Formats: sequence, C-alpha cells, structure tokens
Amino acid sequence: MFTITKNESEIFYEISYSNDNSLLLTDGVSNYLFTDGRYFEEAKSAAKNCEVILSQTLFKSVAGTIRKERIQKLFFDPKNITHFEHEELNRLSTAALYPKKGILSKKRVVKSEEELKKIKTAVKLGKKGFKKFAAKLSEIKKEPDEFELAYLAKECLTWRGSFEASFEPITAIDENGANPHARATAKKLKKGSLLLFDGGVKFERYCSDRTRTAYYQDGFEFKKKQSFKDKKLQHIYDTVLAAQESAIGAARVGMKASELDAVARGVIEKAGYGEQFVHSLGHGVGLDIHEYPYISKKSDDILCENMVFTIEPGIYIPGHYGVRIEDMVVLTADGAEVL
Repeated sequence: MFTITKNESEIFYEISYSNDNSLLLTDGVSNYLFTDGRYFEEAKSAAKNCEVILSQTLFKSVAGTIRKERIQKLFFDPKNITHFEHEELNRLSTAALYPKKGILSKKRVVKSEEELKKIKTAVKLGKKGFKKFAAKLSEIKKEPDEFELAYLAKECLTWRGSFEASFEPITAIDENGANPHARATAKKLKKGSLLLFDGGVKFERYCSDRTRTAYYQDGFEFKKKQSFKDKKLQHIYDTVLAAQESAIGAARVGMKASELDAVARGVIEKAGYGEQFVHSLGHGVGLDIHEYPYISKKSDDILCENMVFTIEPGIYIPGHYGVRIEDMVVLTADGAEVL
C-alpha cells in the first residue's frame, strides 16, 4: 500500500531525513524521495533505506515512478496535500487516489525508547530555559514589553541559538493572557502583573512544551504553587491546578482521550468556569508540537502505553487574565508520568 507525503516530519520519520521541497512515496518497505538540485547530494548521503530521485517537477517525477512500479492505488493524507496538488497528481498519475487522514502520522503516536530519550532531553532543556528566563526577568531594571519578553524567552529556551524553539513562545501579560495563543503586544510587564509563559525547545527535532502562569515580583519563579492576594484569581489558579492534577492521576492505558478531557473539564465546570475553558485538554508531542493523540472532548483516540502528550487545562477571563498550567506526560502501564 503506497502513500505519498510532503510533510517533513512524516518524511523524516520514514527515512531519517527531510527538507522543505520534497515528496516521499513509500509503502513502508520501498521508499522513493523526490527532491531538487539544492538538496540532492545531501539527501543521498543522509536518507536511509531510500532511493533519492533528482527532480525539478516533483509530481511529474512521482507519476513516472508510479507508472514504472505499476502502482494502482495511492493513499494520501488530505491534511497534507492541497486541492491543487491532488488535482495535479490525479492528472499526471495512473494510480487511483484514496484519502486517509493520519495514514502516516499515526504511525508515530507510540514512542520508541530512543524517541522517549530525545523527548525527555528536550523537556529538561525546556525546564532549564524557564529557570533562566525567570532569573533574567528578576535582574531586569526596566519594564519590558511582550515583544522583548518573547525575544528574551527564545534566547533562554534555545540556549542562545544552540537549539531550535518548538514554536514562537507566548509571553502574555494580564488581559492578553485571556487569549490562549496570545500574540505579543506593546504591553509592559510591571511588578504585580500576571505573566502566562508558554514555550518549548527541540532536541534532535523532538519537541518540548510547557506553560506556567506566575505573579511577577522580585525573585519570582515559574513554580506550580502560586499565591495571589486576589481571592478570585487564587480560586481560578487552584482550580486549574486541581484540574491538571486530577487528569494526570486519572490517565490510564485503554482510556479514551475524550474521557481524560472530561476529568479535567469536570473539575473546572464544578468550579463554575466551564465556559472559560475554551480549548482541549492536550495534544501529542514528538517531531511535531501538535500531533496524535488529541486529548479533546470529541476525540476517539485510545490512550496507549508510551504515548506522549500534554495536559494543559486553562481558564480565561476576557479583559482580565488567563491561567494555564501545562506539562508533558508519558503514559506508562502504571499511569501518567510527568516528564
């Protein structure tokens, strides 16, 4: 059963190499990588168990190989192939095309021991980056805005460029934190501000992801236990923490992802903030920052041993602040282990 993909993470998983202009044709045994002259020599030396084919017109070259190998059925993930590319492939190829969501990306949902080692290293680097960021902020004399915070956070997370960030860090102050994926603004960080910091780092392409929400003051830390003078904020924070801890404690092999989402959501709903928990509980993390399994109330994904995913409940109060606490876990035979 041959599949075609242009997704870099999927290609890398299959042949240990990828670039930003290539197509992979694979049945899990035979692999054909099509790429252009910029990457051809590099691909030949780096790609494993793969025939590398030089091409200036990728889909045309793929169609030629399909005819040569007499491939009659070709599967693709509709999330990764555009309508134009589908039409082009359909026009050039003699194979019948069949969409199948997650056909390659679901192969890597259960992590190998080698993958787990890399992910754990990325998590450790990320945690140290959080500590460095907190220490830097404690030394700053002026009031930085969110743009400056994001720049400083990225510097700390990547160890001044030694590693790659998993994604652009979120450094949301006070009311901007009510936007779960807040973009940086000119809002300044002042003593007494609530800072929501979401960031991660890659180690050998594998990602980490972490969020903390902290009251900014002298000598502050991104620790889980936080104390606030505002009783409502304290109640909200404690509710989010309780939701996360409940979900971590409840995660089991064989459980539906939707059931795990319901555990955390139930804690938040009971506290009266159900409508303010506006996103899913979590997502898988690996070569991509968002991948299977998806821990949402609509997900039918079944949780399996050695899956890695986030548990990140949140409560967002528009015009005031947002609180989110996020950690990555690996699911073991005994339950969820916080990484």
